[in-house]
Amino acid sequence: MQEISIAGRKIGPLHPPFVVCELSANHNGSLDQAIRLIEIAKKIGADAVKIQTYTPDTITLDTRKSEFQITEGAWAGKTLYELYEWAHTPWDWHQALFDVARDMDIVIFSSPFDHSAVDFLETLKTPAYKIASFEAVDLPLIHYAAKTKKPLIISTGMANKVEIEEAIRSARNGGCNQIGILHCVSGYPASSKDYNLRTLTDMLSSFEIVAGLSDHTLSHTTAIAAISLGASIIEKHLTLDRTAGGPDDFFSLEPQEFEELIFEIRTAWEALGTVSYDLSASESSNIKFRRSLYFVKDLSAGDIISNDAIRSIRPGYGLKPKYRDQVIGKNVKRNIKKNSPVKLTDLT
Repeated sequence: MQEISIAGRKIGPLHPPFVVCELSANHNGSLDQAIRLIEIAKKIGADAVKIQTYTPDTITLDTRKSEFQITEGAWAGKTLYELYEWAHTPWDWHQALFDVARDMDIVIFSSPFDHSAVDFLETLKTPAYKIASFEAVDLPLIHYAAKTKKPLIISTGMANKVEIEEAIRSARNGGCNQIGILHCVSGYPASSKDYNLRTLTDMLSSFEIVAGLSDHTLSHTTAIAAISLGASIIEKHLTLDRTAGGPDDFFSLEPQEFEELIFEIRTAWEALGTVSYDLSASESSNIKFRRSLYFVKDLSAGDIISNDAIRSIRPGYGLKPKYRDQVIGKNVKRNIKKNSPVKLTDLT
């Protein structure tokens, strides 16, 4: 059974789901708001918060050439550079965010988008790295992050199976032996019908590593279903206000929604339990109400039990109904009152 460990938190099928609040750009340019999101993540019971470490210059080029223009979706009209300038988390905030999270005992880690971001995050002693879906094909970046020997979680949005295999191989070749992959649909927001969650079970059998879900839907259903299919990590965006107008607010969950999600996915995980045919604790007091054999006529000692002398009814204090044919034709040892359970000691 595969598992990884981030900051002492064990992650895998035998452990409760590891829930990550992605802060992304939902600080909306305010350090105070970023800190507030970490406080909320802790309050609602998340295991971790994740930020993103890039500048517009480390992720793209400052140009208005057509291929750098966003023409569709919520960010239409901006260049890539303008979007990332708007959305990035300033590097001089990182130390404060890491300090706040550690003081509150909630895990914090980040997605690096180039080698300099990995170097910077190493100075902050990040406990893990997350490779974003759009960077899953950047094998040199994956290899470089893997060389830190920190746990590495890779989102797989847009990646085909060969590309996922290449990413995992690059991580292992870099020396990382704690790898998780997140099934993901890189739509903002994404439709649940696009998730094809059965892919999770194939990931688990094909790659034999910890798997999870990076969920961009606006409901809880996809994440809950993913737990039933073996997801050990759930990552979702957290915002203070989905209508606030920030780059990622519109496809993020608000605090109360996120708290409900955490409760529901952990309930789903608890419900999975283990393979068991034993009586559960909640059933133990009801077993007496199962069907059993009862006498429905008065009988005298020595009488033969006829077909119409017994019935299978509730409750379950008599012999099991499967013994009915063996009971019929037997003699009773003593006088029997109707409405009495059939006991083995009553029969010759």
